[in-house]
Amino acid sequence: MAAPWLLLLLCVAGGVPRVRCQSAPDSTDVISIDCGLSEQSSYVDDATELAYTSDAGLIDAGSNYNVSAEYIDQSHWRSHRQVLSLRSFPGPPGRRGCYTLPSFVAGTSKYLVRATFMYGDYDGLNKPPIFDLYLGVNFWKTVNISRPDAVHVAEVIAVVPDDSVQVCLVNTRSGTPFISSLELRPLKDTLYPQANATQGLVLLGRHNFGAADLIRYPNDTYDRAWTPYTNPEDQWTTILTSSRVAMEVEDRKPLYDVPSVVMQTAVRPSNTTRNVMWFPWDAEPNHVYPMPGLLPVFYLAELETVDSKQERRLFLISLNRPNSSPSWLIGDFDYLVTTVVSRTTGRPVPFVSPKENLVILGTTNATTLRPIMEINSTILPPFINPAELFTPISTAGVGTDAQDVSAITAIKAKYQLIKNWVGDPCAPKNLVWDGLNCSYPISRPQRITSVNMSFGGLSGDISSYFANLKAIQYLDLSHNNLTGSIPDGLSQLPSLVLLDLTGNKLSGTIPFGLLIRIQDGNLTLKI
Repeated sequence: MAAPWLLLLLCVAGGVPRVRCQSAPDSTDVISIDCGLSEQSSYVDDATELAYTSDAGLIDAGSNYNVSAEYIDQSHWRSHRQVLSLRSFPGPPGRRGCYTLPSFVAGTSKYLVRATFMYGDYDGLNKPPIFDLYLGVNFWKTVNISRPDAVHVAEVIAVVPDDSVQVCLVNTRSGTPFISSLELRPLKDTLYPQANATQGLVLLGRHNFGAADLIRYPNDTYDRAWTPYTNPEDQWTTILTSSRVAMEVEDRKPLYDVPSVVMQTAVRPSNTTRNVMWFPWDAEPNHVYPMPGLLPVFYLAELETVDSKQERRLFLISLNRPNSSPSWLIGDFDYLVTTVVSRTTGRPVPFVSPKENLVILGTTNATTLRPIMEINSTILPPFINPAELFTPISTAGVGTDAQDVSAITAIKAKYQLIKNWVGDPCAPKNLVWDGLNCSYPISRPQRITSVNMSFGGLSGDISSYFANLKAIQYLDLSHNNLTGSIPDGLSQLPSLVLLDLTGNKLSGTIPFGLLIRIQDGNLTLKI
């Protein structure tokens, strides 16, 4: 085992958890949506052998398009078939297009959610858009499509406490939002402890150093995409092994789980004189998080045999600047066994600029360490296998009360409303549904307090679901074509103070309960 003192953290925040490999959800637990696929269509992806289906039944807005013919080529068919078509969501600024995905895998509430976008000049305007992406009521990221042929991937690891999760695209006055594919992958609850009930992890990069090919499912049972990282100007030497690389075990609650095939490659500096290597990270600042931070996870496994009598592996990992805080001093790795170095506590490393945000691995100063740690051996250069770089987002936002959501959704369906009633009714505040007012108690679900559907072209009877909006104070259904009687259930709404039914074609008597409340001065009825 690695010597405990060599796994010394030189900053207050962080840690080096020990992990083990474990069983994971199989392909029947995942959801894979090709958002531009025609209804009732499906196919099996050549690379992952996972089945992709259309988004029928998961969305009730938008239109399907194919990308322009000039962006359809064989490489996309082989590796990114999902980006050849898309769903677009035209509409005014603030309009949402939302998918509702079921999240019902037993034994977990933690999921990887991945959305992919390729514009491909589908609309012939040659103007790639910029728009916002939300996970439920919480801001996820700004999607900035740089080129028509660019494939943009947004991924987040988050806790989903309910039996479904919404992914919403929001028009921000910079073009029409669209989406190519959407994927939901269940994770074990113990994985990625930085993702919890109030914080999600947005992926900045999942680098597979020394690898030649992208690794996904089935090699990774969670279908994480481990992307080969390019060797900058031959500054790195690749290390390879065909032997199985194990995950270190310390307890029965694994915090990370990386496939052996990912750990079988690594890189070290080609220049053995300097013995320093680095790579950049970019956190993509946006209007919600102008100064995003970094939460890194480094995976390290010794792939070369080390003569313990003559050689020692000992190096620093620094973020942003050499020998800066936070830094980790690590070494004496077990052969073919993975050690994980992560920042599990404290504040994330702040974003500075793309040129200054660096992860630096460098051999420690042997002259300084030898008298302290009694080191007389040759100190070997640093190395790294894969790394995952995340930026945290808040997932503490609370949505609308579940009963209110169920009721207003049933009302929407009954009257076949096609306005901006998409996503959560009350949250976030700037995207509340037209005609609704809500209350916003701290750390508790929002409640619908007012519904104004006057001049809405409503026909048929008054929906009984209005009686399930228990916090409603004002209900305005005036100037529609409603018929039938007034539901007795409306008299059971304890907070209702105004009911406006003027300009309809109602019949029958006023329910006795409403008459009592009118006489008591607790309700105003207009009819």
